[in-house]
Amino acid sequence: MALNEAEPIEVTTDFYQLYLKEQQKVFHLQNELQIVSSQSQMYARELSNIYQHSKRKRKQLADTNKQLVKYASDLRITFSSLKKAHNELQEAYRDTIFRLVLASEYKDKDTGNHISRISRYSSLLAKKLNLPETESSNISLAAPMHDVGKIGIPDHIILKKGILNEEEFSIIKTHTTIGAAILDNSKSAILQMAHTIALSHHEHWNGNGYPQGLQKDQIPLVARIVSLADTFDALTTSRPYKSPYPLDVTCKIISRERERQFDPCITDIFLENIDEFVAIKNEVDCRNNEENDSEFYLSERDKASF
Repeated sequence: MALNEAEPIEVTTDFYQLYLKEQQKVFHLQNELQIVSSQSQMYARELSNIYQHSKRKRKQLADTNKQLVKYASDLRITFSSLKKAHNELQEAYRDTIFRLVLASEYKDKDTGNHISRISRYSSLLAKKLNLPETESSNISLAAPMHDVGKIGIPDHIILKKGILNEEEFSIIKTHTTIGAAILDNSKSAILQMAHTIALSHHEHWNGNGYPQGLQKDQIPLVARIVSLADTFDALTTSRPYKSPYPLDVTCKIISRERERQFDPCITDIFLENIDEFVAIKNEVDCRNNEENDSEFYLSERDKASF
């Protein structure tokens, strides 16, 4: 028998089925490719839209930025105009106050300096008492109007050199209520404060003042401040009934009136800072305390109580 004669191999592969399978694969790949292509086109459109939107936004932002710059410029101009208007209004207040006080005290040749001194004394005291800046500013404008009611008092009483009799004193006390009536019913915070000061600046800490006999904290703080400021000014300057007093005599009188006429806290702060008040007086009067260096005499009014 012949060794290992080759036997025929039967081929069973179905090429048609293979072809169909491959065709299905190609069809499937074509579908996936079409899907991917569609998605890519969609992404491209979206990216294009985003880019266009971003471009428009950048333009809008640039336009907005230009507009904001213009607004900022307009605001600076408006703020500058408002500041100027505020300053003009404040100056108008000062001018009105100055003229109102001049009208009430036109017989006094020192009225102009008196207005300035009372304004600055009161403002300094308010600051030393740690009052808000707005209140310190308002009191500087309101304080000079404390005696506006004197416009209704006869000159022979205002200018009298000796002690006032009982009837004259009763009349002069009405300058507080006359001043309050003149300044009443105002919407201005400054004139409202001036009304309070005019009415109450002669009230005494111990209750012996006028017109209402208020005492201690019943007396409005601004009136207590102006009461001391006005007394210091009256003591250190010429009046129809007295010459100016030296500083040491003035301080003794004010110290004596602590807890009698004046709020003790305000009195202490005033005396602790007396040099600053003297500096204001010297600056306003444009001289170095010349009045206090001259010979003085106690007025008849002060002799009765000092």
